[in-house]
Amino acid sequence: MIEQPPQPQEKEGEKQLRDTAFWAEPVETLMVSEAPAGAINLNVAGRRVMGPLQGFGQLWQKTYRVELSGADVTPAEVVKIWKEKFPEFQPPQNRFYPSMAGVKPGEVLLINATVGGMPVYTGVRVIYADEESFTVMTPEGHPESGWNTFSAYVDDDGTRVAQIQSLARADDPIYEIGFRIVGSTEQERIWTHVLKSLAAHFGVNEPVTLEKVLVDPKVQWSKAKNVWHNAGIRSVFHEMAAPLRRTPKHDRSKVPKTQAGPNRGS
Repeated sequence: MIEQPPQPQEKEGEKQLRDTAFWAEPVETLMVSEAPAGAINLNVAGRRVMGPLQGFGQLWQKTYRVELSGADVTPAEVVKIWKEKFPEFQPPQNRFYPSMAGVKPGEVLLINATVGGMPVYTGVRVIYADEESFTVMTPEGHPESGWNTFSAYVDDDGTRVAQIQSLARADDPIYEIGFRIVGSTEQERIWTHVLKSLAAHFGVNEPVTLEKVLVDPKVQWSKAKNVWHNAGIRSVFHEMAAPLRRTPKHDRSKVPKTQAGPNRGS
């Protein structure tokens, strides 16, 4: 069964039933009907989605927040803009390509990123989306196994807050080594950039806070085989093969008749 991520906590007495329309239908493997213009569709179609239990590395919960002080907007208005401009809020090396339907349950967002100067072509699936939050889940081969929930709410002091919360672990041993050296810091810079960009859209310049909790310090050696789907390695091979894909096929129509075969009149 596909794991379901926890949703943003609601205030006491304000909990309500979540309509099933907000959840994506379970699927065995991901499908990408058509890649948006400019996107490289690689390491997504045919892959399974992966929750934290299917990953290899240490399990972390990270919560990023920025206060939208002075912004006269509702949580629903914040999330609406976030969905519409999600690719624009990313740093230059992290390109997101939503489908034509946008950020909606069941849709796939392709990702063409650069990590440490190396390409990583992957994506995420939107598994939940309502007016005040949306959650994406990673496929096999993605640097992480888990999910990210993007939300907005009003805190006890009446301040609007935008939040990103992730629960994930490195997908395989190679990613785990990378995260422990530089990858984790790079990832934190990405989500900090996203929240800063979102806040700037509303004319806010507030610091982004980060809370990290090591949920499980152990690695899961039984998941080391995930390395077979490593999107980073496969993306590098894809780029190395690019010159071969660009080489035109042999066109016999352009070969002189003396070389193409015997002359029928001889």
